[in-house]
Amino acid sequence: MNKKVNTGFKLSVLTLIIMNVTAVVSLRGLHSEAVYGLSSAFYYLFAAVVFLIPTAMVAAELAAMFSDKEGGMFRWVGEALGGRTGFLAIWLQWLESTIWYPTVLTLGAVSLAFVGLNTAHDIQLASNKIFTLGVVLVIYWLATFISLKGLGWVGKISKIGGIVGTIVPASVLIILGIIYLATGGQNHIDMSRGFIPDLSRFDNLVLASGIFLYYSGMEVMGVHVTEIDNPKKNYPRAIFIGALITVCILIFGTFALGLVIPASEINLTQSLLVGFENYFNYLRIGWASSIIAVALSFGVLAGVLTWVAGPSKGIFTVGKAGYLPKFFQRTNSIGVQKNILFVQEAIVTVLCLLFVVMPSVQSFYQILSQLSVILYLIIYILMFTSVIVLRYRMPDAERPFRIGKRNGLLWFIGLLGICSSVHTLSLSFIPPSQITTGSDVVWFSVLIGGALLVIIAPFVIYALRKPSWKNNGEEDSFQPFHWEKTNDNEVR
Repeated sequence: MNKKVNTGFKLSVLTLIIMNVTAVVSLRGLHSEAVYGLSSAFYYLFAAVVFLIPTAMVAAELAAMFSDKEGGMFRWVGEALGGRTGFLAIWLQWLESTIWYPTVLTLGAVSLAFVGLNTAHDIQLASNKIFTLGVVLVIYWLATFISLKGLGWVGKISKIGGIVGTIVPASVLIILGIIYLATGGQNHIDMSRGFIPDLSRFDNLVLASGIFLYYSGMEVMGVHVTEIDNPKKNYPRAIFIGALITVCILIFGTFALGLVIPASEINLTQSLLVGFENYFNYLRIGWASSIIAVALSFGVLAGVLTWVAGPSKGIFTVGKAGYLPKFFQRTNSIGVQKNILFVQEAIVTVLCLLFVVMPSVQSFYQILSQLSVILYLIIYILMFTSVIVLRYRMPDAERPFRIGKRNGLLWFIGLLGICSSVHTLSLSFIPPSQITTGSDVVWFSVLIGGALLVIIAPFVIYALRKPSWKNNGEEDSFQPFHWEKTNDNEVR
């Protein structure tokens, strides 16, 4: 049995805000939306209203409601829909993040490729599969090593990396865009397209649906709710401030990138660095590109750290509840879920080897991004459903943060989130017309087959579970769901 280790470390509100922003904001998404010009703001604002705000509000209510209990998404969904469905939710969150790592790590590899001062050589190096594969693995292995050092290390590096590698570069990009326009730089945004996009073109909506993934993650810090000072007040505050910062960075950052790169030349993996280089060359300070490249790489490490420490802890909690073998419950000397991190590392390594079968780094990036969207949207459908169900299953439970005094507003927010998630899910299987993804057979096989495999796996594991898997130690056992206390014979 692993003894629970209390490090005494507490996350501050500022640290949690930065970790939230770092977990949600990835500058890698700016260029994929920049192709839409002014209408990108419409997509961002629309997604914020129908998805980000509902997600933030629901996560705040659920996290504050269970601020004294661990489990995050597993706790939230399990309390409402039963342990088996809660297991599905945290399993999807864990594997979705694992599948997502290679896509965000690709930005780290591309960033390092642009450390040099020869743009043509940098672009060629960024397109090299072997270079990208090597850098991706090194950054991820480093993130795993740091995660094994505990939440104290993760929090400090995520905070510094979030500022240096995400917030500062985003601010610099926006400032560069303002200077560029003010000094007569050529505006490459197609102003004729207007703010409202052509919604009659179905293919325009496919790549834009990925914006929901750029807004996902605001709830991932829920697993750390017991490690925050005054979580009932500070967690909702951190959630909402982080959401506001996120929207501002994405909208203005996308505009700044679209100003300096024609839509026809935008590349899903390289354009962020090319945009910075174009700005710095315009201002005749090309040497600054290397500094930004290093900063962005550090930001990628910070973002990955935030996620490595989140869903992996959630799946560790599932193990203690008796849903996974003892192997997944083993920790190191400071209580970090080491075996889960090692398994996660192995999965990421195997996924990265897909570089050799995909036609390009860009197509690999897109197909894994789409699979991540599909899995994550299923999680959100479960989360939005759960918050509504809990209003009726646990009507008298304390809710320090509550969506509306009665249930009307909650139903509106919940159904809005469910509908937007289902709509985007239906679009996520379609190959985007803006990039080359290779064979349609490979595309649909990976998406449909991968999604089914991930969804079925937890039900098989649940059916095979054994009583010996449950950790019955008083100090490190999982606190039972409310329905387990009220009805021990209830079958879930």
